[in-house]
Order: sequence, then structure tokens, then C-alpha cells
Amino acid sequence: MKKRSLLLIPLLALLALASWAQTDTSALRPPKGAKVALVIFEDMECPDCARAAPLVEEAARTYKIPVVRYDFPLPQHPWSFDAAVMARYFRSKSPALEVEFRAYIFQNQPFITPQNLRSFAERFARQQKTELPFVIDPQGKFAAAVKANRDVGLRTGSQHTPTLYVVNNRKSG
Repeated sequence: MKKRSLLLIPLLALLALASWAQTDTSALRPPKGAKVALVIFEDMECPDCARAAPLVEEAARTYKIPVVRYDFPLPQHPWSFDAAVMARYFRSKSPALEVEFRAYIFQNQPFITPQNLRSFAERFARQQKTELPFVIDPQGKFAAAVKANRDVGLRTGSQHTPTLYVVNNRKSG
């Protein structure tokens, strides 16, 4: 049994490499001026993303590397898209506020439903002494950004969340 599973490892690696070759990895780059970054595709309703979030933040602080987040709301999660739109709204106020909102949502994830997501966002906004407008995205630009993020995830071959890459600024390797 052990020998059989050891034989599967090279096969799985080969399959992963083949699927990697068919994907568009152009988005997997650190921000300008950074040599290395963590790139994560996440869904704010995903329990695994909630567990990974503090580890990603700790790694970013410890190694002083930026985190590039892509929203990748999964179709089976009914409120994740709306939460991502709200996160985009908070980003428009302050990038740090967005990060705090994501952490707040991940911490409260087990208690959030499609019906009470708005009240959690309002509570967060009050705690941060900021406003949450009645209509968060009147022009649809935040929703469009979330959809564009999801499309990037699909092009890179992401199928689940969290999908995490450690990337560098070299053209090859």
C-alpha cells in the first residue's frame, strides 16, 4: 500500500505540471517594486480560507512580503460574492480597512447568512467609525472587479479556495 501511494506522487506531480502549462500565469506576479509576494485566491465564505487568513497575514508580516488578494467566490457559497463587493467598498476607503473587514468576516463566518451579512458589515463599519451607504455599489464597479478577479482565477487554473502562490518577479523559473 505504501509503495503504491509513493508511485502516485510522481504521477500527480506530472498532472499538476501539465495543467500548469495550460494556464495563464501572467497575473501571478508581485506588485511593482516587490521581489516576492503571496498571491491568494479566496472566498470569504470558505472555511479553509478563514483558517488560512491569519497564517497568510502572519507570513506577510514575518517575511515582510506583500499579499495580493483575488476574490474567487465559489458558486456554492450564497453570500461570498456580496461580501467580496463589500470588501471592495472598504478598500475604496482604505486598503487597511479592507484587510480588517476580511479578517472580521472570516472570524464571524460561522454566524453569517445571506440574510444577516449586511448587519455584520454595518457593525464593522460602526466599529471603524466609517459609513456603509444604503447602496454599496451603485455603478457596479466593485461587482465588476470581483468578477474580473474570478476570471483571473479561472485563467490561472484555480478550482478551489484558498489557492495560494508564492511568486517572484523573475520572468522564468
